[in-house]
Amino acid sequence: MEQQNISVGLDIGTTKIVAMIGRKNEYGKVEILGVGKSKSMGVHRGVVNNITQTIQSIQQAVQEAEAAASEKIEDVTVGIAGQHIRSLQHSDYITRANSELVIDEADIDRLINQVHKLVMLPGEEIIHVLPQEFKVDGQAEIKEPIGMYGGRLEANFHVVVGQVSSIRNIGRCVKSSGLQLEGITLEPLASANAVLSQEEKEAGVALIDIGGGTTDLAVFKDGIIRHTAVIPFGGNVITEDIKEGCSIIEKQAELLKMKFGSAWPGENKDNEIVSIPGLRGREPKEITLKNLSKIIHARVVEIVEQVYVEIKNYGHEEQKKKLIAGIVLTGGGSQLKHLKQLVEYITGMDTRIGYPNEHLAGDSDDDIASPLFATAVGLVMDGLKRQDRKKAEEQEEELLHVTEAEQNIETDQDVVIEDTKKERRSFLDKLTERVKEFLDNAE
Repeated sequence: MEQQNISVGLDIGTTKIVAMIGRKNEYGKVEILGVGKSKSMGVHRGVVNNITQTIQSIQQAVQEAEAAASEKIEDVTVGIAGQHIRSLQHSDYITRANSELVIDEADIDRLINQVHKLVMLPGEEIIHVLPQEFKVDGQAEIKEPIGMYGGRLEANFHVVVGQVSSIRNIGRCVKSSGLQLEGITLEPLASANAVLSQEEKEAGVALIDIGGGTTDLAVFKDGIIRHTAVIPFGGNVITEDIKEGCSIIEKQAELLKMKFGSAWPGENKDNEIVSIPGLRGREPKEITLKNLSKIIHARVVEIVEQVYVEIKNYGHEEQKKKLIAGIVLTGGGSQLKHLKQLVEYITGMDTRIGYPNEHLAGDSDDDIASPLFATAVGLVMDGLKRQDRKKAEEQEEELLHVTEAEQNIETDQDVVIEDTKKERRSFLDKLTERVKEFLDNAE
């Protein structure tokens, strides 16, 4: 099988684990070949807390996807989220040795590598370093400094930090499931790639991905990611509340939420009642839909308000940082009835539900274009991008070797070119390498 043009996204969530196989069609859209979904057993609030159960769930999802696509899965791109993820803003600068030369990629890499040396809390590691805007010799608001002259290059960075042990545990589960770790991506970034358009990212938009265990937020403005946050509440907390409030079992609470749940209590009449069979010969329970939506409403308001605090932390209330495209809701939790209206009411921002169909091939299954699969689609896209980058690098190297062979001389300059090539790998690739190395040594 040609592994090159196929990419596999593995979304390890709190309620479900999804393995999705996709490839690019001739129009550059993503064609989904197979999807496998299993109940996630060993994950709590986005963090693995039972390795054995997680491995079983991953294997089940992978087998299902392999059967659907009749392809063998080897490499996967994994999403990482969870309550241990936090982000911070940081500025850094380098002074260039020779300001007569123009700024090139090597300078930017040097600056980014310098940020990676930031001292973190014990057990934490930097996952992403995302440059915001650059300054060259004090001239601000430069988006692309390559090709400019200047002695001092500085930049503001958005730094995403996570716990090393959690990242390694995910790596361990993937490896023990008989898979290779191709890449690691922050889940809010993957979801954003799948459901947001470039125009929205330019205008300013907040993506809220409501999962089972966590709610992920990613804020974009001027096409650049400005803020990320993971809030340790999601759809499961709502189910828990229904379970407690109505004294029923979890399975029934989940069904109630999906079928009759609404985030807006005003619209249910008092006489609308749903009857739930009792356990083992006990009397059935009667629950009014008004009470049900009151329980849901209370918790959803809490989640949305926490997210809104994060959006305000980014600075949405300043004129310059205003998010013109408003909010996009995605993830399984976004399918709750009247959630869009409630979010608009609390935040006063335009809201839409985000479906990952923008980048999917036209004949894709409707199920796949559901907000449930936004992260998985984003991870597949990420894997495909990574492969394109690899191909481009390989072609570049081949060209280098060809010109070297033609000249048949090995000057020091060629060696220098090779070195900078190695430097230019994104940090996530390096993180993946490190996780792989750690796992190999731990065996």
